[in-house]
Amino acid sequence: MKTEHQRTALITGANKGIGKEIARQLAQRGFAVFIGARDIAKGRETSDELCRAGYESTFIQLDVTDPVSIRTACGTFSQKADHLDVLINNAGILEDHGENILDLNTEMLDRTLKSNVTGPILVIQDFLEHLQKSKIGGRIINVSSGVSSLARMDTYAPAYSISKTALNAVTKQFAGALKEHNIAVNCVDPGWVRTDMGGVSASRSVEKGAETIVWLAADAPQSETGKFWHDKQEAEW
Repeated sequence: MKTEHQRTALITGANKGIGKEIARQLAQRGFAVFIGARDIAKGRETSDELCRAGYESTFIQLDVTDPVSIRTACGTFSQKADHLDVLINNAGILEDHGENILDLNTEMLDRTLKSNVTGPILVIQDFLEHLQKSKIGGRIINVSSGVSSLARMDTYAPAYSISKTALNAVTKQFAGALKEHNIAVNCVDPGWVRTDMGGVSASRSVEKGAETIVWLAADAPQSETGKFWHDKQEAEW
């Protein structure tokens, strides 16, 4: 049976970390959540966990680095729901904690850009037909990072930093292209969050990391688009 009246959200990389917490918070808000994840076992486990808690959740296998996987996921989604209200591009990789741009491995840079930039572009392009069917106006949220800010950028993780700066540019491009379609497109710096990527020393909980993303998905005015956010405030590009 298709999800028809409920608000719907698809989150990529939702089997753990910030993505899983976003899914949990949106499910608590009454959304039917779609858990996009490359790892079938972990994706299903996350979705089942939400279902056992009484929420509506569906797992969809989705590898953002594989165009065929994205297309297939889109087809699977169309069998489960008749519209998409919120798309959250959360999946991403960080491989270069200790790297320096002077000796940056460009193969790693290519992998990072494929996951963190090209992937979100393809996901938006393929799922756009479903976002355009939203009765309340579609919303796209790209999970960026504080290290993407050109105003504050230094030497940390060059491949990751460059990819997130590019994702911010992708956000601006889609915001401009989709404004007349009533689809808001924003990006978020969730802060340094205790996840597999952020590590145990990070200063923020996953709940805090997900907060602004959930706000943009559920509560922010539809007119807010083409902006970079941190703690529900506009951040410096």
